[in-house]
Amino acid sequence: MKTMEKSLNRAGREELTGSDILLRCLLAEGTECVFGYPGGSVLPIYDAMVDRPGFKHVLTRHEQGAIHAADGYARSTGKIGVCMATSGPGATNLVTGIATAYMDSVPLVVITGNVPTAVMGTDAFQEADIVSITMPVTKHNYSVRHASDLPRIVREAFHIAGTGRKGPVLIDIPKDVSSQKAVYEPADRILPRGYEAAPSPDPNAIDRLLQAIGESERPIVIAGGGVVYSQAADELLAFIDRTRIPVTTTFLGLGGFPSAHELWLGMPGHHGTYAANTALQNADLVISIGARFDDRVTMKTDGFAPKAKRIAHLDIDPAEIGKNIRTDIACIGDIKDVLAYANANAVRSRSEAWIRTVQEYKIKHPLRYRDSETELKPQFVLEMIHETTGGDAIVTTDVGQHQMWVAQYYKFNRPRSLVSSGGFGTMGFGFPSAVGAQIGNPDRLVVSVNGDGGMQMCAQEMAICAIHKLPVKIVVLNNEVLGMVKQQQELMYERRYSQIDLAGSPDFVKLAEAYGIRARRAATKEEAVLAWREALETPGPALVEFMVPKDENVYPMVLSGTTLDQMILGDAVIE
Repeated sequence: MKTMEKSLNRAGREELTGSDILLRCLLAEGTECVFGYPGGSVLPIYDAMVDRPGFKHVLTRHEQGAIHAADGYARSTGKIGVCMATSGPGATNLVTGIATAYMDSVPLVVITGNVPTAVMGTDAFQEADIVSITMPVTKHNYSVRHASDLPRIVREAFHIAGTGRKGPVLIDIPKDVSSQKAVYEPADRILPRGYEAAPSPDPNAIDRLLQAIGESERPIVIAGGGVVYSQAADELLAFIDRTRIPVTTTFLGLGGFPSAHELWLGMPGHHGTYAANTALQNADLVISIGARFDDRVTMKTDGFAPKAKRIAHLDIDPAEIGKNIRTDIACIGDIKDVLAYANANAVRSRSEAWIRTVQEYKIKHPLRYRDSETELKPQFVLEMIHETTGGDAIVTTDVGQHQMWVAQYYKFNRPRSLVSSGGFGTMGFGFPSAVGAQIGNPDRLVVSVNGDGGMQMCAQEMAICAIHKLPVKIVVLNNEVLGMVKQQQELMYERRYSQIDLAGSPDFVKLAEAYGIRARRAATKEEAVLAWREALETPGPALVEFMVPKDENVYPMVLSGTTLDQMILGDAVIE
């Protein structure tokens, strides 16, 4: 049955199906690629694609792979990612990815099919109320009832997803609506009542911030993902150069400030550097720029930054102000706009003695690990990857120890180079997000760093790399254990290890080769260097499995319930 059939109504105006209208609207919004998986309730939409050969769709092997790929595309390009799935299980398989994007403020438009309106509420085959299910983890969502509403809804959805504090928007389309005919009329942007993308910055608040900077002797900046999302890296660099304030970048803020800068202290928090955490605990002024004071940064909140006389918070979302940490100076607005005003009037802090102090922190306790000539250490692998890529690759990670080693040992040169699940910590995210990042950035090197646990959650997406010849370089740090869980059980549960043994996992080299991907295994430094060089020289996708010791831990570490100055340094500082 064809859905592309056009007809003229009595007024002689062209009528299209809801499916055709949807595809036209997506193209009008500049959609470059849709990641999806078909099923009964979206068959009219997929049928409409047949007559649109220029409409690019990537068939993933799981709906979760589709949404993580759309997420990786969005994070790495700054554009809006789009994915699609059918009703019921197809839609619910997207929920984890929607929540992942929501927690990290990633702009997505998620399209789901649903059962025909006539059988809604009857427990029809593959029926799920996906609008209600996703309401807590979407910025907005729509249930379409008339094909004629699609131009307005799609226009609104893209605007809402990509403005203000960005986030996912869901459009649920019943099967009969996607087949329904209507006159296609491009829509003007009509937004839901009360929607405000971003308030204009208050000059008085920024002036109070600048006054506090001028009075401060021990200031510090926490730069977060908001700097990256608002394209404000240049403005942040100018702000720091004018004010001479040391900078620490949150996990999602990595790349938002150059890692080679003399005032960069590294990442703060749970696995933050000694310099970053110690500086926060001794600062007299803390300035959060596009960071939300999450628990992995602050740790025990009533012991966070105890010497700070004032805490300033620059954020696009008023709801974040004072939510976790008291705020003395609130500058609400788009970070790029706030910093632009601040830079025009910036004053230098009295920080030179403080800068010398924090530089001593870096010298006293740099990131270190106990190297080995008989074992292949994961930190060595990440240092090697950084050295061979010059810090210019897009690096995607899964969640676990390898994720923190990437944050510590890979030095990012520019924004949107780290793609990782921060707030939600979604295992299985790393590899499919690399697929989306590579499609969105065909001329850049994309490296996907995974543990042996997370790699198995979406390994089926290797088929996409093979079919489309995507030159993603896949890294598996295989320690045959759930490393981060093991580390917490070791340090917090008296080594009472429970359900962490991943021995018996597949041979990742053979698994990759089964998909037609070139693969190698390395267990020594020499093997690692040769295998990685071969992967980089491979024109298409390549996988390297690095066999690393299961007893290696991530240090420094701040345990839950303790303060930032109570770091466990471990082997990281042993000579």
